[in-house]
Amino acid sequence: MGTEFTTLEKALSSDVGARGTILREQAASIDLLTERSRYIWSAGNYDRIANGFRLEALEFVRRLGLTPDLNVLDAACGSGNLTIPAARTGAHVTGFDLVSSLLDDAAMWAARERLIMRLDEGTVEELPYGDDEFDVVMSMFGVMFAARPDRVVAELGRVTRPGGRVALANWTPDGFVGRMLAMHVDYVPPPSDLPSPLLWGDESVIYKRFDSASWNVKTRVRTLTFRYPYTPGGTAKLFRTSYGPTVRTFEALDNDRRGQLAADLLDHWIDNQRPGKRITEVDSEYLEVVAIRR
Repeated sequence: MGTEFTTLEKALSSDVGARGTILREQAASIDLLTERSRYIWSAGNYDRIANGFRLEALEFVRRLGLTPDLNVLDAACGSGNLTIPAARTGAHVTGFDLVSSLLDDAAMWAARERLIMRLDEGTVEELPYGDDEFDVVMSMFGVMFAARPDRVVAELGRVTRPGGRVALANWTPDGFVGRMLAMHVDYVPPPSDLPSPLLWGDESVIYKRFDSASWNVKTRVRTLTFRYPYTPGGTAKLFRTSYGPTVRTFEALDNDRRGQLAADLLDHWIDNQRPGKRITEVDSEYLEVVAIRR
């Protein structure tokens, strides 16, 4: 079992003993894989990370051609990078995420723009919606991080109407973020039986998960640009404090290993910086998936 997973188990056990409000029998029934995801993504401040690729998120939504008559679900919506642009089109939009603080961020953003949308909390492995409820289900670097992809695909198919679309953006294994996440795994391995989230960025895997009998699938490799108003060194620090997977990886290490990972992370941002730029501009590859339910 990974260090990070063991830490989570200890935290849950401590919570039961300290407060006495959760019976040990109830704690034993907690889905540790779901809580592991919540533990990771509740760390830091993901909205600060998402701010660095909002232009690309806007383009992702634009390509979907949403119209006011559509029911749209943003699954694992984070702080609203897709949810908000979708709501601007007049579509009936629901944002759904595992982390309540991220939904709060999305709600505040929607309030600033006076947009109407629905925001719900839960896991994408068990969506609280009816069969065939949505015309479009979308997710940008979201559902790929759920622990059990078979459940995710089944739920995406269940809530999407026949003829409706599932549109995903998934980091590829060989892209900038894919290599950064692999770096994290080298320092703190996850539970050995968990499939890598980066498999969602492998076209051959996508065509297996979205079988041809149920889906008409098209994929395209695209590149987005991270833009942050910091030097690459400042952006490396931003990820250390704000990107959940990076925050939790550093927490799981001793001081010497933290120093090694900090140096590796800094080198990664510097080595991939666009030449001649003072503030951060780094390209990262992702796989765009559009699957039409038959």
